[in-house]
Amino acid sequence: MDLETQYRNHRHAHPIKESWKTILMMSYQSLGVVYGDLSTSPLYVYKSTFADDITHSETNEEIFGVVSFVFWTLTIIPLLKYVFIVLRVNDNGEGGTFALYSLLCRHAKLGFLPNGQVADEELSSYKKDHEEGGSGTRIRRVLEKHSVLRQMLLLLTLLGTCMVISDGIFTPAISVFSAVSGLELSMSTQEHNYIVLPIACIILVGLFALQHYGTQRIGFLFAPIVILWLLCMSMIGIYNIIYWNPRVYQAISPYYMYRFLKKTQKKGWMSLGGILLCMTGSEAMFADLGHFSHLSIKIAFTFIVYPSLILAYMGQAAYLSKHHILENNYQIGFYVSVPERLRWPTLVIAIMAAVVGSQAVITGTFSIIKQSSALGCFPRVKIIHTSSKVHGQIYIPEINWILMILCLAVTVGFRDTKHLGNAAGLAVITVMLVTTCLMSLVIILCWNKSVAIAICFIAFFGTIESLYFSASLIKFREGAWLPITFSITIMLIMYSWHYGSLKKYEFDLQNKVSIEWILGLGPSLGIVRVNGIGLISTDLVSGIPAIFSHFVTNLPAFHQVLVFLCVKSVHVPYVEPEERFLVGRIGPREYRLYRCIVRYGYRDLHKDDVEFEKDLVCSIAEFIQGNNEIEDANEEKMEVVPCRIQLHEDDDIMEAGPSEQHDDIILTEKSSSVITPRKKKVRFSLPPGSPKLDASTSTELRELSEAREAGVAFIASHSHVKAKRGSGLLKKLAINFGYDFLSRNSRGPEGFATNMSGHANTLEVGMIYLV
Repeated sequence: MDLETQYRNHRHAHPIKESWKTILMMSYQSLGVVYGDLSTSPLYVYKSTFADDITHSETNEEIFGVVSFVFWTLTIIPLLKYVFIVLRVNDNGEGGTFALYSLLCRHAKLGFLPNGQVADEELSSYKKDHEEGGSGTRIRRVLEKHSVLRQMLLLLTLLGTCMVISDGIFTPAISVFSAVSGLELSMSTQEHNYIVLPIACIILVGLFALQHYGTQRIGFLFAPIVILWLLCMSMIGIYNIIYWNPRVYQAISPYYMYRFLKKTQKKGWMSLGGILLCMTGSEAMFADLGHFSHLSIKIAFTFIVYPSLILAYMGQAAYLSKHHILENNYQIGFYVSVPERLRWPTLVIAIMAAVVGSQAVITGTFSIIKQSSALGCFPRVKIIHTSSKVHGQIYIPEINWILMILCLAVTVGFRDTKHLGNAAGLAVITVMLVTTCLMSLVIILCWNKSVAIAICFIAFFGTIESLYFSASLIKFREGAWLPITFSITIMLIMYSWHYGSLKKYEFDLQNKVSIEWILGLGPSLGIVRVNGIGLISTDLVSGIPAIFSHFVTNLPAFHQVLVFLCVKSVHVPYVEPEERFLVGRIGPREYRLYRCIVRYGYRDLHKDDVEFEKDLVCSIAEFIQGNNEIEDANEEKMEVVPCRIQLHEDDDIMEAGPSEQHDDIILTEKSSSVITPRKKKVRFSLPPGSPKLDASTSTELRELSEAREAGVAFIASHSHVKAKRGSGLLKKLAINFGYDFLSRNSRGPEGFATNMSGHANTLEVGMIYLV
């Protein structure tokens, strides 16, 4: 079982007004985390644009047309769409594809897993932005009524997620390869093939090999590197504008876009696939919103990143406008516009900036896979938190090495920025299109705006992005096929896992045991009750799982305290610690049967820790103490437990029993140390002024204490999911091959047992699910 780290960003649940000093500091930090990828795009945009599509010309119309497209693309998409509109949408301070989907699921019943509860809506982070009503209500009812529409929305979200993961493959490859390609100015083509490619591969291997250390130790260098790189680009751009062509500012006029398309026609349209690379990394402004604030990201982009990029692109255009008739200048790209004396220092800075940008993309890939896994859309993977203080620094070993192998394969296979640019461009523009589509629904359902406003939003931005998407898609054979292949493969994995998990939950729901069956067994449950606490893993939020009846009919004994433990994710980014546990009683008090639902947000940080066991037992004790006055023996209760009982550790406590000041329940915990074994006492203590416990409550707490001292056993189901006879071919493929293969090769069994403390007793109960 995972336990959150101690770091909490309380502004997610309780926004506070930040000082300008804090905002400016976050703006500085965001430069190294958010804009590393976007700031390195000048390395390969012109090189990809002028690769083959546009022929050389005696005039500057093509060059000025490309500059005009770059300027207005950066202005409309990153600046207008993301900075001024999309960043206003946040899920308790969080951004990204899953944040939008989470918001939609809270305002409409779009999820497929029926484990939602009314109590979830009482979470402090489960707030809705606007009241429901108007056209939003009609759209919501249509979406909730038609399963096909909800399936399409889920597939759209998964598509955006798959393209983000694909971007984690292509961005490091094109960024590092483009940065290292500056060496080609001082060597022949043959030397380039034998030197540049190995150097790029060595840098990529080193980049992925160092991921398990995290970025906390070197993270403070990221912002200075990006600032140095932006300053370097800006100064070179200003120099080229003044020295080569001061009139390049005229390219800002949209007229040059019209002239460009009129003259180049189809080839000009196809070259848009290279121009769109100037937006690479724009999605990171929204995805990394949870690390910073809307205002800090807005300040950093508007006043630092945006002007630097415009100066860099105009400077390159000014140089090319005076050298466009020279052979091979279009193929050389960025470094040819750098003054010769500054090329080697610029090369070093560019490589460092490329590494920083790649690092941010890889970390973002880890983050979105974790979110997908938390919401049941990705197989279980091992998540390592590289920092207990800095939010969001995680490492996934399996994903890291898969990304490294694929990144190296793509780099060695393509060996040029043309094909890499085509692949990366399609991934980037697809994510942007998905964001635009989801935003149009957010405008209606969450902001409660009219359908007309949503149509205007998707018509304006969707048309522009669709133009770039079509230009990128037309280059299917020239590299664009690869992100499509990757995305289809990843989507099949994600959808198979989600489909199998849904069918498994439906089987549990249909085969759950009624409470009447439990009551018929009597207080002893028809078997011998042995000392200890039995934690039974289940996905159900109500009812008795079939695993319990399967267990008691095959074994003659069970523990004196039974807890049906359900760990679930809710459509919020974070759940506050005091709201994490929902505790209730099953059957009469003397049965000692409890249900505990543990809720996590899709961005909650987890780690393996025995402290979870203490928190769990403490929450049950709080429930017992808080419900000592009114108990209904015939029905199950479920409520949020107030934090009234405190947990203390005391090595000096020598006897178990109530203290003189107030009632204490002493728990004995055996240390896992082999060298110096000792006993560490853990006690529940009621705060001063608490009401005196009655006899039944004291007895129940004491039995809980004794059971905790006797030990905790974890019972989880080891399930084999198979499709029923007569099922369709697609269902058999998805369940018998897809989900079964993923389940056998994912981390851990069904549930939580292996993630608990290493000394805990675990028991797996095998079951076959015919779905």
